[in-house]
Amino acid sequence: MSSRLDVTAPVRLLAEAAALIVRLLTARSPQPVHAAVLVRGDGDEVALTATDGMLTARVSVPATVHTPGDVLVSRRGLADTVSGLPSPEARLVAEGARLAVKVPGGRFALPVLGDAWPSVTALPDETLRVDGALVRTAATAVAGAASREHALPIFTGVRVRGSGAGLSLLATDRYRLAASSVPLASCSSPAPFAALVPASLLARIGPVLGRAGSVGVHVGGDVFGLSWAGGSVVTPTLGDAYPDAQFERLLEVAPECVVELEADALRAAAERAGAYAGEHGRVTLQTIEGAVLVRAADPLRGESEEAVKAVVRSGQAVRAYQARLLADALQAFSGEVVSLGIQGGLRATEVRSGGSELRYLIVPMRAPDQQP
Repeated sequence: MSSRLDVTAPVRLLAEAAALIVRLLTARSPQPVHAAVLVRGDGDEVALTATDGMLTARVSVPATVHTPGDVLVSRRGLADTVSGLPSPEARLVAEGARLAVKVPGGRFALPVLGDAWPSVTALPDETLRVDGALVRTAATAVAGAASREHALPIFTGVRVRGSGAGLSLLATDRYRLAASSVPLASCSSPAPFAALVPASLLARIGPVLGRAGSVGVHVGGDVFGLSWAGGSVVTPTLGDAYPDAQFERLLEVAPECVVELEADALRAAAERAGAYAGEHGRVTLQTIEGAVLVRAADPLRGESEEAVKAVVRSGQAVRAYQARLLADALQAFSGEVVSLGIQGGLRATEVRSGGSELRYLIVPMRAPDQQP
């Protein structure tokens, strides 16, 4: 690092970039340098780069570079300093052991860290490009179905596949499964690839992707990255592969009962019933003429019953689900009319709508007197 830097940058853009870096990266690493951000001015931009030892994020903003150079400072300190500056522009100047942040009438100084900047994972070449809003919707919904139990790391990931048909995403925590696809934003024919990507990354980066016009997907070896105008993230993939054949069979849905209704109405009813669902969160759905009955009962909390208007396309069914999983699935379809494809026995129920490529499967709960 040169420890020489003198740049002037828009405060709003600089604050947004610094806040994004803090939000994307974990602060749990025992190495102090993993709580730092490298501030580099070069050409016509100032770039913020940080790593937590796994994920590497880079965000740049346009700037006037008076003296090129770079310094290493606390990323939280930088974000807090620039977040409330009362000026449209700020000047960042390396002054010996300090990075001074100057605005008219004020000067704030952060200690320059003496730690050696670690080697970071390079962003692979772009493999394909997709629409930002579409990939955000798909990634956020699918990532929500992944497990948060790190004892089973394979289920904390999202299986991402790319081909000439587009990008497909799939995740499961063994009790629910979500799958979606996104078409390519160009007419290119990328080489097929498959990667298991941490779901937590896709969940955190989703809002950023949604504001981007298009998003580049980068895959190389055991590295996966995403890029957009002015920024990128790159991370090692999870080493294990999904049992693809088994999941493909799960996606072959053959419902014995099909119901159409408003996702928000059923979600709200399931959440209300959740207050009476007992320690296991058990909510029962029963199809009747023109409606679905949402029931819950517990000896200590009482019972509830509510009818939600629905169109029962075929068959009749009674199934129980964990209230939280049912509400999460329906939340992914907020504002839409959904179709519930209820399969026989304990086979998963499919939730989908005609307005998106998302498919969400939830495993019903066993009856209380039913042995595993």
